[in-house]
Amino acid sequence: MAQIYTAECVSPKHPDKICDQLADAVLDTCLKQDKKSRAAIEVMGGHNKIVFMGEITSKAQINYQLIVHDFLGPEASKYKIIENVVRQSPEISHSVDNGGAGDQGIMIGYACDENKAYIPQEYYLARSLCQFIYKRNPTDGKTQITLSDKKIISLVASFQDIKKENLEKLIQQFLKENHLKADNIYANQAGDWNIGGFEADTGLTGRKIVIDSYGPRVPVGGGAFSGKDPTKVDRSGAYMARKIALDYLKKYKAHEVLVRLAYVIGYDQPLMVQVICDGRIKNIEGYDLRPRAIIKRFNLLSPIYKKVAAWGSFGHNFSWER
Repeated sequence: MAQIYTAECVSPKHPDKICDQLADAVLDTCLKQDKKSRAAIEVMGGHNKIVFMGEITSKAQINYQLIVHDFLGPEASKYKIIENVVRQSPEISHSVDNGGAGDQGIMIGYACDENKAYIPQEYYLARSLCQFIYKRNPTDGKTQITLSDKKIISLVASFQDIKKENLEKLIQQFLKENHLKADNIYANQAGDWNIGGFEADTGLTGRKIVIDSYGPRVPVGGGAFSGKDPTKVDRSGAYMARKIALDYLKKYKAHEVLVRLAYVIGYDQPLMVQVICDGRIKNIEGYDLRPRAIIKRFNLLSPIYKKVAAWGSFGHNFSWER
């Protein structure tokens, strides 16, 4: 029976992705001024309003209007900025100051040998197509690829401010350059559209956690990345899990590796560590899985996160993949 997989990707101008990037831009601002900053920021935007909500403990001076302007440019002036940000709970802060994880949770790492990015092929193609179109038409947009036994049986692309026939030409160019074929192509299937981003829809941080990870073929731990400083193992633990998956893929010349970690708030060691190579459980050794050690190993107190938020955390040669 044929294996069928589907994955999607959204452009950085998609309303949810705008929110992810704004949240991580706040985090970057904090880390540039104060490496000890703690942040857990959520952003909701749409229809001339942008809301920043959450907790920050930092010496940094944060100008939310400037952050929005740096991202949205001149059109930022039409947005009313609403801030409701408080300090991190001292009860949470105490546990993290002692080196413990900033929260409980499950983190997933994954790697496979299907392409140069070591991510599922349907997700790799959906993201590559989205990046290809976005580079030539940097607007709100989505792509989706369905594979059946590695063959593209459907390709979907929907982008703002581009006519259907021009979008189809870009798709054909992408296919030709990558020596690919698609059985069915759906370009702006609902018609051409010119209203996108926050004008068309409301965006929210953390609503694209599957796209931020490996696509729907691979399970997610449940926690979002954007807006969270790396003491939150939702983020740093997931990066460590990816590193382990890549190492074991190469070590055992495997086709597919899945890593699961689980942490509890206030404790510096994972409660679960599991590595599965091609369906077989392997022992794990040689890794320091304390949150502080992960942060130091990958230099996670650097202001890199807005860039990470644009296209997802994996398959871009970030520090946790080198």
